[in-house]
Amino acid sequence: MKPQATLDPKALKAAFAALNRRNLLHVKRFPGDAFGRQPVHTVYGGAHLFKSDSAKKLGELSLRALSRYAPDAITFSRAVGMDEILALKVYDRVVEKLKREAVEDFRIDFEDGYGNRPDAEEDGHAVSAAEEVAKGLADGTLPPFIGIRIKTFSNELAARSARTMDIFLTTLIRLTKGKLPDPFYVTLPKVVHAGQAAALHKILGAFEKKKKLKPGTIKVELMVETPQSIIGFDGAAPLRAMVDALPGRCVSAHFGTYDYTASCNITAAHQRMDHASCDFAKHVMQVTLAGTGINMSDGATNVMPVGPHRPAPGEYLSAEQDRENVEAVRRAWKLHYDHATHSLVNGFYQGWDLHPAQLPTRYGAVYAFFLGGLPAATARLKNFIEKAAQATLVGDVFDDAATGQGLLNYFLRARNCGAITEAEASATGLTPAEFASRSFLKILEGRRK
Repeated sequence: MKPQATLDPKALKAAFAALNRRNLLHVKRFPGDAFGRQPVHTVYGGAHLFKSDSAKKLGELSLRALSRYAPDAITFSRAVGMDEILALKVYDRVVEKLKREAVEDFRIDFEDGYGNRPDAEEDGHAVSAAEEVAKGLADGTLPPFIGIRIKTFSNELAARSARTMDIFLTTLIRLTKGKLPDPFYVTLPKVVHAGQAAALHKILGAFEKKKKLKPGTIKVELMVETPQSIIGFDGAAPLRAMVDALPGRCVSAHFGTYDYTASCNITAAHQRMDHASCDFAKHVMQVTLAGTGINMSDGATNVMPVGPHRPAPGEYLSAEQDRENVEAVRRAWKLHYDHATHSLVNGFYQGWDLHPAQLPTRYGAVYAFFLGGLPAATARLKNFIEKAAQATLVGDVFDDAATGQGLLNYFLRARNCGAITEAEASATGLTPAEFASRSFLKILEGRRK
């Protein structure tokens, strides 16, 4: 029988024209995951303490802690609950990472890690921190990602916050003759409505214009630390509006565990990264920002891996005190490791670290996560690429690009942080050039030729 159709082509054309417009608008608002490297953590440190070689010193301290409390892979695995066979591979890579690049991202903190100080003192620290960043930029000692966290844009603190940012950036640009670390972030904490983000965008735009910087040079991170950042006064999720108030400038949203849980009236004893209220808030963040290219970061474990006993000058700890120190550090390590793993399992590939002794467990958790799933991910991506390319070549429909990109992102994240080697990545059948494209669709297009 000859195929017959009822609908008028003219009617279809009008419907498709409207559909195409809406589809293009959707793609514009949801362009997909960001292709650039995302750090696995952000280390926060008070602005008054920052030095040009802080990242190097933190690495040295982290290695000292690892050597003291887990001098081998088996000890480390038992401390954090990692599979011992997996730990034999993870441990060596963690040590190598701590020697090579212990800190991926550092945030010079003028907020909670700094406190409220007299104006003259904060002005001075804004200058001195900028001087140290300039020195680190010249010496090549800065981590790959760096920025400052300013105070919140409340009525009481907005002027102080903007002044600190202005002094810091003005000093830095003067010393570097107009050059900023690339990328450079300004982190805005405790955002409760889009107007605060819009104000920061306007201020940064004015600064960039004055200093002849390309618009959008200075990137912004938003900190989600209040219930009002999750559900606004009108019952809607306001986070997307906050991001939209920073067009071309906002790159990530960070969750603040302890301010958020405190705002929810959760007592201090139960304020944990893996609390159900935090998981709810972070899932709202995910569904609100999915497909926008905005990275997301989890918060920090606030139990530090530090022993309770310190010897007085010229004295030594007793065997009992030493044992208690080891147990305290390993308990804190276990907690941090579990929190980091919880974040990874739930799709948050970045978190905060507050102490150098947390760096071994940060990388331990990240590397165990990627290496533990490597065999299955390798086989899956290899098969997926082959089947997708075959479908494209023979003209069959293949529209599961999101799954392919997700698998590719797994390997890109693992390679970026040092969890897997180039040889391990190549077992997928992808070439270095294909990985460099960072795009599943581009890989398919290349294989079609």
